[in-house]
Amino acid sequence: MHTLTQNLTSLLNLFLQSHCPLCQRSTSQEFCNNCTKQLQKCQRQDPVSQWQEPLPVFSWGEYGGVVKRAIAAMKYENQPQIARPLGQWLGEAWLLNSPRRDSQPIVVPIPLHASKQKQRKYNQAALIGQSFCQITGLKLKRNGLTRVRQTEAQFGLSVSQREQNLKTAFAVSQEFRYSHPNVPVLLVDDIYTTGATARSAVQTLREYGIVVLGLVAVATTVKDGSIKN
Repeated sequence: MHTLTQNLTSLLNLFLQSHCPLCQRSTSQEFCNNCTKQLQKCQRQDPVSQWQEPLPVFSWGEYGGVVKRAIAAMKYENQPQIARPLGQWLGEAWLLNSPRRDSQPIVVPIPLHASKQKQRKYNQAALIGQSFCQITGLKLKRNGLTRVRQTEAQFGLSVSQREQNLKTAFAVSQEFRYSHPNVPVLLVDDIYTTGATARSAVQTLREYGIVVLGLVAVATTVKDGSIKN
């Protein structure tokens, strides 16, 4: 009987194994142990180094290398499960290093346009936000913002072109429009590069008198070299 139970357990574990989206090794987690270690080496030592006006940004890691590969797989290779550990690590970093421990903001993901979300079937920022909120205990408002204008891909555009591309791209939800949140909004996204997307979202919220605390992102382009070795 004991041998039968062991065999059934082994069979079940084999059935539950999947392939790591980064290296294709068998794993029962979102990433294999090796890729998890490689990802965690990209964690920033000082996630609040960019927490400054006019747009405070808090980030978990560096946008490059294996982190860039993981985010690309999540977005373009139908791997939504990758959002769970990324959001979890971001949430753990926020709990340890939050620049505003006195604040309990409401978390709002940067939205995708409806046509892009229909194509992708999920918004990675919302999935990251869900995992982030499970760790931090903050409240998630999935549809606080909507993307009302489909924009060109930002890749290859200059900073000014990105700003123009995202002008009037967002709108505040009806719920926020008629009943402002009584706490600040904390935006969440997968990456922060030039900041054009985030600035456009912030401007839209502030036009309705909604206070924005800042943005949390899984990764940003690194300017200060503060990466954990």
